[in-house]
Amino acid sequence: MKTKVFLGGTCAISTWRDELIDGIQINYFNPVVDDWTPECQEREINEKDNNCNIHLYVITSKMSGVYSIAEAIDSADTKGKITIFHVIPGGFTSPKLKSLEAVCNMVIRKGGLAYIDSDLTRTIDLLNLGFKGNNNV
Repeated sequence: MKTKVFLGGTCAISTWRDELIDGIQINYFNPVVDDWTPECQEREINEKDNNCNIHLYVITSKMSGVYSIAEAIDSADTKGKITIFHVIPGGFTSPKLKSLEAVCNMVIRKGGLAYIDSDLTRTIDLLNLGFKGNNNV
């Protein structure tokens, strides 16, 4: 399988995907569409299960639900997938950050990478330097 990253995480009005896409040099699947249909959901599941060996979840304070948190834990628990869980802390209250830190620790215990960082530089570098051209990830 060639390296391909699934861009999961906060949707809403968050712009992290645009910044990340501008900076990465590997293949990706962006599940965000204007009109979410059952076909879109089927395509997302297929991409995650069969085509993307890296699952990235970027969480921002603009998140409107918690499904991405569950997805990240599920991905970290999936054999053959690399999970990266990146929390951008701006806008979160201290108790919410403490909870997200616990989620980071859970992802790490399950074999994934997880951290709280204010910008995407670390994640962009990790994707470009750590996985570029590596088909054995």
